[in-house]
Amino acid sequence: MKFKNLPKIELHIHLDCSLSYETVKRLRPETTIDHYNNNFKAGKSCSSLKQYIKCADNAISLMQSKESLELVMEDFFNQLIKDNVIYCEIRFAPLLHTEEGLNSREVVSIICNSMNILSKESGIITGLILCTLRHYSKKQSMETVKLVEEFKGKGVLGFDIAADEAGYPLDNHLDAFKYAMQNDINCTAHAGEAKGPESIWETIDKLKVKRIGHGVNCMKDPNLVKFLSENNYHLEVCVSSNIKTKTFNKIEDHPISQINESSISMSINTDGRTISDTDLTNEYKLVSKKFGWSIEEFKKCNLEAIKHAFVSDEIKTQLSERINKEY
Repeated sequence: MKFKNLPKIELHIHLDCSLSYETVKRLRPETTIDHYNNNFKAGKSCSSLKQYIKCADNAISLMQSKESLELVMEDFFNQLIKDNVIYCEIRFAPLLHTEEGLNSREVVSIICNSMNILSKESGIITGLILCTLRHYSKKQSMETVKLVEEFKGKGVLGFDIAADEAGYPLDNHLDAFKYAMQNDINCTAHAGEAKGPESIWETIDKLKVKRIGHGVNCMKDPNLVKFLSENNYHLEVCVSSNIKTKTFNKIEDHPISQINESSISMSINTDGRTISDTDLTNEYKLVSKKFGWSIEEFKKCNLEAIKHAFVSDEIKTQLSERINKEY
């Protein structure tokens, strides 16, 4: 199957996990390909989500000025074009980019403006999801969600919580998610990746989200599987990433086919194109080869992604027509 030519939808991708070698070299000219491969990609020695996230720190240190943020966004769009992505929700944590003089509001403004220009030029429909992080304080979480509110309609589509799921409780973030709900802000949340089904139950109960980043450990709890499928929850599944973070030891252990067969709504995503050393074309090839998926199953995942995307019904119709026509 020629997966490269098929139009694709991506709901779960971190900007700071997706810097190409060319862009890193432009931002830090002394970078060698070996240094890049060892420090910006999760290698064989990566043993956890925590270690996977460490690779992003190297990229974040380069993303601290207007010029660097614009360059990274340009690079990101080039990757989307090559991968034939037609709709993408791009996530990042604005507070991470304030080390060298920018404030969080300026960061969102720069990335928003850059994305909107590139979106227009490329024809790829895009939006931003702003992330709070598990280790953040209540204040930092509220600052992030208020930026979502401020830039709503200007390119920001939603709010997320990411980072070390196993290391930090949700307590500091309850107010921010409550604020999001009161102000009609779309939300998703990372859960069920570094922890088991109990993390997904807690996230649904406390944060009231209908979309879960990863969520792959749901299969360990039949009651949760039933609940997710009957109540129209959506899992943003990232296969290669789950192997890199040792959520599963090998690709054969991944429950993507069980999730698909369970009638839980799901989509296929990259999580971090550089850190996971992948793109959607590669993810589709992998799933097709290892699990024998047909083109129909990839079509279904893309249509489910569209249904749960943080975008207007008008755009959903337009995207669905394109997927139906080309698959």
